[in-house]
Amino acid sequence: MKRIMTLACIATMASAAFAETAPDDVAFTQYGELEQSLSGQPGDPEAGKAIMVARGKGNCIACHQVTALEEFPFHGNVGPSLDGIGSRRSAAELRGIIVNAKMTFEGTIMPAFYRVSDFTRPGDAFTGKAADGPLSPLLTAQEIEDVVAYLQTLQD
Repeated sequence: MKRIMTLACIATMASAAFAETAPDDVAFTQYGELEQSLSGQPGDPEAGKAIMVARGKGNCIACHQVTALEEFPFHGNVGPSLDGIGSRRSAAELRGIIVNAKMTFEGTIMPAFYRVSDFTRPGDAFTGKAADGPLSPLLTAQEIEDVVAYLQTLQD
């Protein structure tokens, strides 16, 4: 019993040692990469796939073409095709681009999916007035990790 309690204590301390990175605490490299997981948990490629096609979440296919997702309608061509992206970009690069693409591609129109400050605030219910109070990021830290995990499956 003492051994089980010791293991449980170690597991609790290990999970507490890595707290989720808050949007305003994200630290990019010089080239816009994010080396460390935002959630401290591995991404789930299936959950990432669902986020990629969800109109109320990532909706990545609204701007990007992805052959592996061709069963889902309305792929866009505003952004580059994501076919083979897992062969061309590292997890750190993908994470950085999803969190805030402007750190890698200045002037891009891709939204920053994990940013809550220092941007033009969206209007409240199309009134043109900025929304009141704090905004949540478009995706959570774990959802970012899930999308990264899915994108890594897209190999040439």
